[in-house]
Amino acid sequence: MLAIDRTMRASAIDEAENAADNEAAILAAGLESELDKFSLVPLVLARDPQVQSLMAGDRTQQSDLNQRLQQIAQQTGAAVIYLMNRDGMTLAASNWNLPDSFVGSAYSFRRYFVDAKASGVATEFALGTVSRRPGLYIARRVDAASGPVGVVAIKVEFNPLEASWAKATSGVYVTDADGVILVTSNPAWRFSTTASVAPGTRDAQQDLQQFGMAKLPPFDPGKNRESTLTPALIESLQPVPSLNWNLHLRSDPSTSLAAAKANGRLLFLLLLLLTAAIAALAVFGVRRREARAEALVTERTGRLREQLQQANRLATLGQITAGVGHEIRQPVAAIRILAETGERLGERGAHTEATANFARITALADRIGTITDELRRFSRRGLREPREVPLRQVIDGALLLLRDRMAQLNIDLILPPETNLDLIVRGEHVALEQVLVNLLQNAFDATGQEGTVSVDIIETGKFRKLSVTDNGCGLTADQRASLFQPFVTTKSEGLGLGLVISQDIMRGLDGDLIEEPVAVGTRFTMLIPAV
Repeated sequence: MLAIDRTMRASAIDEAENAADNEAAILAAGLESELDKFSLVPLVLARDPQVQSLMAGDRTQQSDLNQRLQQIAQQTGAAVIYLMNRDGMTLAASNWNLPDSFVGSAYSFRRYFVDAKASGVATEFALGTVSRRPGLYIARRVDAASGPVGVVAIKVEFNPLEASWAKATSGVYVTDADGVILVTSNPAWRFSTTASVAPGTRDAQQDLQQFGMAKLPPFDPGKNRESTLTPALIESLQPVPSLNWNLHLRSDPSTSLAAAKANGRLLFLLLLLLTAAIAALAVFGVRRREARAEALVTERTGRLREQLQQANRLATLGQITAGVGHEIRQPVAAIRILAETGERLGERGAHTEATANFARITALADRIGTITDELRRFSRRGLREPREVPLRQVIDGALLLLRDRMAQLNIDLILPPETNLDLIVRGEHVALEQVLVNLLQNAFDATGQEGTVSVDIIETGKFRKLSVTDNGCGLTADQRASLFQPFVTTKSEGLGLGLVISQDIMRGLDGDLIEEPVAVGTRFTMLIPAV
């Protein structure tokens, strides 16, 4: 009996450890997803023309920037976004109109400010000097032609994430490289240290400034346990590479051990009563135990995956994904139509035509992947090798994606002459098509039902000009002045990054994207290098 209990207990602990490792990996992925939402905001703002003007001393931008930062913070869920000059004085902030506004406060003593000025980018987890709420500060240096002129910072607080952890697990905490607990499901654990600290090895003044206490207490997770007879919790470790953090998950194996103990005793009784069927009953007991353990793992994994999916949905509200969502929906719609058509062709026995549809589906799926790669290229400032591309292919590909929308709006589309369509340019096919789709979508939005949109191609020097013109209401002077400014949009949805990304793509191909004045409507022109 004792031997069976020991065997079943050891097996149950192994399975509980494996389940805990899977849960820790899901939680770490959820945390990474939460952080990814905010990674692009400081990068884009550091290059923002309005931010550059404010840093250069143009205080007329301050009021507009305060309101923009407030809107961006609301859209992303950031606790606060603020801009500091080279001396650490806050010039603009998303909480400009609140009693605890950062505007006018100096943060040159903060480590993230010092490190960002030195290396360009920095992070620091600390208590807020005004709010006294913990959070992660992500900072990026603002550079001008004369050198560094300031720092843009965003503070991320993890209250909703910690609350979801507290409901789903026995205990979760995240430690930094020194073993200090930062994010946790149990607030009483925060800023205690899991590593032994020799006297005099930590900077007490720095700890007081960063964590609100000069001496960090040692982490003692077992002091509040109700009974010493309770099985020891299983601790799983999962790295969070982007910040050099580690996520620790403490799981209670009591349920698995209780099931294992019950199964072991049942197996013992069956062995006594039915010795003739010992092999079959042993298999039955093992399968029953495994089924219960699997059900427990499935329940926990499903709950955690649901939390991860919610984090991913929040991440899609971030600036870049929102900027190209309409560009991805069209290939998906085209894939569905091709699949449905292929199914009907297969039912009629037209297998050759159906196979051709599936090849088009594969090509559209590849195009979706390339578009998402283009977003990563935008953040990395990386370029693929250009090649010779016929403009006909670029235009045909864009119209394939937009065919349904054109039909719904009854758009009168005017295309260039056939001779111009055969012109060859130097670029990257999917990147050029992405920009053209963006411009056509904007033109359709401007014209609405039964509008007229024309696509023109002009040879001019070392460039080919591919223009999209609509007969909509046109642009005001203010709108024209801020066309390529991040987070500025006239649409009710979106973050206003579509034109910014498109212009960056064209410049990465040694071309450009410009707006040209016309008597009626709006015209955007892609300057594409000629072969």
